[in-house]
Amino acid sequence: MVKRISVVLLALAIGVVAFAQDTARPTGPILQRIVDRGELICGVNATLRGFGFQDANGQFSGFDVDFCRALSAAIFGDASKVQYRPLAAGERQAAIQSGEVDVMIRNTTSTLTRDVDWGATFGPTIFYDGAGFMTTAAMGAMAFTDLDGTTTCVQSGTTTELFVTDYISVNALDIEILKFDDANATWEAYLAGRCESWSTDKSGLAGFRSGAENPADHVILPDTISKEPLAPLSPENDTQFASLVSWVVYGMIEAEESGVSSENVAEFVQAEGETPEDYTVRVLPTVARLLGQNNNNAGVYFNLSNDFMVAVLSQVGNYGEVYVRNLDALGLVREGSANDLWTRGGLIYSPPFR
Repeated sequence: MVKRISVVLLALAIGVVAFAQDTARPTGPILQRIVDRGELICGVNATLRGFGFQDANGQFSGFDVDFCRALSAAIFGDASKVQYRPLAAGERQAAIQSGEVDVMIRNTTSTLTRDVDWGATFGPTIFYDGAGFMTTAAMGAMAFTDLDGTTTCVQSGTTTELFVTDYISVNALDIEILKFDDANATWEAYLAGRCESWSTDKSGLAGFRSGAENPADHVILPDTISKEPLAPLSPENDTQFASLVSWVVYGMIEAEESGVSSENVAEFVQAEGETPEDYTVRVLPTVARLLGQNNNNAGVYFNLSNDFMVAVLSQVGNYGEVYVRNLDALGLVREGSANDLWTRGGLIYSPPFR
C-alpha cells in the first residue's frame, strides 16, 4: 500500500515538473534584447498624420505609434519606453533584416514576398486599407478613368506603384506615372501641379489631405484598386516575440469586444480578498483570461506578468479607443467598414485568450 502511494506521488510530482517546464519558457533573442536594452525600438512613419507623425517638438503620435506604445506597456508595464525609428518605404526591408528595429508598425501591407524575402513575421491586420487616388476638386473627376490623358504621382518601392501600373494597363488609360522616393515628395509634387492626381493607400490620402491648407480643395476618388492589409511585422528569428506582438493586438481587440477600456479596466481587475468564485460571478471568464486574473496564465508564455494586458489597456486603451483617438479626425469612418468589429459586420476579430 505504501509502495503504491509512493508511485502515485511520484507520478504527480513528475506531472507538476512537466507542467512547470511547459509554462516556463526561455526568453527569445529579440525579447531578451529589448529587456536588456530597457526600451523597444519601433520602426514607424514620421510623416503620415493619423498613423505615424512626428511634430515640431519631435513627439510621435498616431494609430501605428499607439500599437508601439501598447507593446512597450506589455513588456515593461510602461508605454513610454519606446525609441521610434522613422523609416522611409524603401528602408523597411533593410531595417527588418539588419535588426535595426525590433518591430515595424508603419502602414506596411502584408504580402507574400515581404513575408518570404524580407524574412519577416507579420502580425494581425490592424487596418484594412486599399490604394486609391486623390485629385483636385477643380478637376471635376468622378473616377480615375476621367483623368485619362493626365499624369499621376506615386511613391516608388511600394505596392501602390505596382497596382497603379496594372490599373492603368487594364483600363487602357493614357496616364503617365511620375515616381518619387517618399510620400512627402509625392505629395509635394502633386501640390506643385506636376501631376493631376496622386496615389497611395486611402488612409494615407486622408492623412495628407488633413494637413492641406484647404482640405476641401482635394477629393479622394471612389476607386479602390487593391487590398492593403496593414500589419505589424518583426524578424522571423524570434517566434515568441512575434506571438507577443500578435497577442497584444488581439488583446486590444478582445477588450473592445468585451467592453473593457482604459476608463474601466480597473473595475475588471480582481479585488484584494475577492474569492475566485465571487470574481467569476462579477466578470466574464473571457475577461478574467484576457486580463490574466484569477490564476489565468497569459504572460507566463512570454515570461511576462500574467496581467500584462491590464497595463496595455490602462495606458493605451482598446482597439476602438486607439481608432477614435487617431483616425476619426481624418474622416475614416469605421462603422460599416472592414475595420469594424466582426460583431458589427467588420473583419476585426480576435482568437480566444485560453
